[in-house]
Amino acid sequence: MKYLAIVVGLLLVIPTFGQRKKKDDELVIAPTFVEGIAYALPRTGVKVHVKAIREVFEPGPYAAYAEQLLGIRDAKTSASTTWSISEVSIETFSEPDPEQVYKAMGDGAFMVSLAPNGCIAGINADETVSGLIAAQSNKTYQKPDLEDAFSFDYFTDTPAYTPGDSTNNFRPTRISIEQKAAEAAKRILNCRMNQYDLAALRIDGEYPDGKAYEVSLKELKRTEKNYIQLFVGRTSHKKESYSFDFVPDSKPAKGQVIFRISDEKGVVAASDLSGKPVMIEFEQVQDLTKKYTTEAVSENPNAGSKGVYYRMPGVATVKIIHDMNVIGSARTTFAQFGIVAPVPEELLQGDCAVEYHPETGAIKSVKLK
Repeated sequence: MKYLAIVVGLLLVIPTFGQRKKKDDELVIAPTFVEGIAYALPRTGVKVHVKAIREVFEPGPYAAYAEQLLGIRDAKTSASTTWSISEVSIETFSEPDPEQVYKAMGDGAFMVSLAPNGCIAGINADETVSGLIAAQSNKTYQKPDLEDAFSFDYFTDTPAYTPGDSTNNFRPTRISIEQKAAEAAKRILNCRMNQYDLAALRIDGEYPDGKAYEVSLKELKRTEKNYIQLFVGRTSHKKESYSFDFVPDSKPAKGQVIFRISDEKGVVAASDLSGKPVMIEFEQVQDLTKKYTTEAVSENPNAGSKGVYYRMPGVATVKIIHDMNVIGSARTTFAQFGIVAPVPEELLQGDCAVEYHPETGAIKSVKLK
């Protein structure tokens, strides 16, 4: 009974401290791990940068007299605001994929290096590898400034009233809009005549100071333009910039809305139904994924037992579509469009260092330690 108790005690102690083996006459303790390290593989998101132009038309106060006084036909009499997309650019970012979270078990658990966001960065690799991670992307939205404090009231020096005289007991008389329009048209014609006179003097050689000629001509043209706007109206343009993030599924649906554009509000979020939708589509390279699927099959029955995986990313063309027209496109790599495969068990014995591409989860290099 005494010896039986000793044997039972040894059996209980040995699993706690692991297996013992001699190496160079030294006692080596090999720990046995029953827990693991959780990590994620990355997925790829798209950041779409949009530049839009806001065009505002303000009709001139004398638009009704444009044809009568200046011969300008079809002068617009109603205000309008329109928005148009002038530029679209596409870039990608990476983040942990909630659908690809694993736990490294056994020997793989103490060899895994993680990036700051929890994605796997390497196996049995240097510590510097864990810092290789693409910067995270944040959605930004800029509300446009729709006011520029413009007013046609500052474009004319015609007074609103004229002083009275003895005929009306010296009461001020309000100047009609017809009179104001006539005065503005007169100033336009005077500016044109003065420009003609300047040009004539220039041809005759009676304008010796070339700089003064240029300044005078420029000022006359500016004055003429300002007064013509009282008849034909004024169009102003302003650029606004926006950025939108979109993370596609592994099998994205077609025709997903990334943002909208409205003539009243400009570029708005996809949830704002006041604007027309701008769609995002992904055209995947299916042949590449099929080849990966075929070659990733392992003949090792223990493949994946240690819970360490990597990604073979896919390739797709991103298209931004507005009014049935492609306004932006880019061909790039997407982690979630590819396949996931286990790291070969032979690389997890401690003799190799495996480095990952942190943006896609693909293996970057395999080196012997």
